[in-house]
Amino acid sequence: MTTKTKILVFAGATREGSFNKKLARLAAKAAGDAGAEVTLVDLKDYPMPLYDGDDESAAGLPAKALEFKKLVKEADGFLIASPEYNSGYSGVLKNTIDWASRPSEAGEGSAAAFAGKYAGIMAASPGALGGLRGLYALRELLMNINLTVLPRMQAVGGAGAAFNDDGTLKDEKFSKGVAGVAQDLVKTLQKLKA
Repeated sequence: MTTKTKILVFAGATREGSFNKKLARLAAKAAGDAGAEVTLVDLKDYPMPLYDGDDESAAGLPAKALEFKKLVKEADGFLIASPEYNSGYSGVLKNTIDWASRPSEAGEGSAAAFAGKYAGIMAASPGALGGLRGLYALRELLMNINLTVLPRMQAVGGAGAAFNDDGTLKDEKFSKGVAGVAQDLVKTLQKLKA
């Protein structure tokens, strides 16, 4: 019997009412429905100081960075919903990835926790482009840490009015797009495990 594909899902946001947290929840459900073992986390539960090489040299990785990195190492792939900040990804997302990419064991290379794995990316933003510009920047970052980023991605524009009260998306096209990114990731990982 093959083991289930493990997917870590998170949004690059800490705000309680974040549109991207809503998107991450939808993606997590779609991945679970497609047969994956899903872990959905909130980066607010993993507070980390701004990355500082001097702090790392003096004390190693912070406890929350090690906790998050453990989840990264256990995952086969990632679904990331990223807000767009000034045409890029959020600072909290970059800082989290910076800490989790640092070696924490003797002989471990940089970004080893991410290397060789796969990611699906999406964004929601009040703007018309839905965070699309930030996704291109995120794609570059993830590829640089040796993740394969799936070609399909989803941006949800007009996010302030895009969600129903229950957290689902009003527009079926957006809903199918988010589910499609999650399903593509699950199918890709299942094929690789077969």
